Amino acid sequence: MVVGSTSRSCDTILIIMLQTPTEFKTKLASLVDDEYREFAMRGIPSERPFLGVKIPQIRKLVGEIAPESYADFLSIEPIALEEVLARGMIICKLPYDEMLKYFDSQINQIDDWCTCDTFCSGLANLVKKHRAEFLDTKNKQLLNDSREYAVRAGLVMLKCAYIDFDYLAVIFDRIEMLATKEEYYIKMATAWLLSECFVKFPEETFAFLKTTHLPKWTYNKTISKICDSHRIDPEIKTHLRKLRK
Repeated sequence: MVVGSTSRSCDTILIIMLQTPTEFKTKLASLVDDEYREFAMRGIPSERPFLGVKIPQIRKLVGEIAPESYADFLSIEPIALEEVLARGMIICKLPYDEMLKYFDSQINQIDDWCTCDTFCSGLANLVKKHRAEFLDTKNKQLLNDSREYAVRAGLVMLKCAYIDFDYLAVIFDRIEMLATKEEYYIKMATAWLLSECFVKFPEETFAFLKTTHLPKWTYNKTISKICDSHRIDPEIKTHLRKLRK
């Protein structure tokens, strides 16, 4: 459906936008790649069906949805993993207060690292404009959740929107609060977050690592991730490797 046009000289450029979830699903189905589906299923531990559509293609397709139709799209329960990804991308386009109305429902849809991390990274710029409020409400809520991927979302949001000197103490406190957590994707997110903190604030992060009660596995994985970074001096990496437990 044509929903808008712009004029340039004598030419008219028609902008075609998707108006209904049915139109979206039809276009999504046209992008299915069976080979990619098999690849994605090996690396993403979701219980959902996979269509086999790459994230950049989903993002491009979401960009074609008419904004006035967002509510219709968000009212439909997603089934396939790609539909959960698309739903998250729509929510990330909303104004902050509107985003909050759908935030919890999107977290409830997440059952894998891919939909978790894609949603969180998409929210980063919006959350950065409302850091204090989001930190005291949604982030705290996520980290106190009993579900593995809700907690991971809280950690990934800290990584995406809060690695700043003013928030370092909060990040370290919240990581320490999770020190007894043994779920794999929580421990991996913790190591990822700390490695990013080390890149930007090595002295402060090193001081935290010397006193933390993190499990041995998470501590050692953090050092591995720091050493994997191309932004860390080789001499520092050599020293850190000696500190593995």
